[in-house]
Amino acid sequence: MTEKIIAKNKQAYHEYFIEEKYEAGLVLVGTEVKSIRQGKVNLKDSYVSIKDGEAFVYNMHISPYEKGNIYNVDPLRPRKLLLNKREIRKLIGFTTLKGYSLIPLSLYLKNGLVKMELSVAKGKKLYDKRQDMAKKDAQRRMQRQDDYR
Repeated sequence: MTEKIIAKNKQAYHEYFIEEKYEAGLVLVGTEVKSIRQGKVNLKDSYVSIKDGEAFVYNMHISPYEKGNIYNVDPLRPRKLLLNKREIRKLIGFTTLKGYSLIPLSLYLKNGLVKMELSVAKGKKLYDKRQDMAKKDAQRRMQRQDDYR
């Protein structure tokens, strides 16, 4: 199995507590796949929503392929995610009952197919973010102390 990470949503780890992770395939057009292979995708403000028993990713920006001319589609169009019914039911339960969000974490190629790692996440409060930053700062200081010795 070969995996090549194309895009990561680093902001998600800062803004949310990541609870569970899922792998999903995407329904894409040929020019979108070519653009993704070139790394022209942005997950920063994207989110996943479930509508009529199907999962869709919104606000994922895939730049138009330069050589695609008439075959290019809207860069911000909603894209369907390929998940099992059981997984979708579980995600519906998380989002409706417990107040969680579905956030894309990364986009990667796996055996030639475009896959997305999405997570069930709960939003962090400002004080949670401060605590995380303090922990990272303390770890950096300890690492520096070890490096000087």
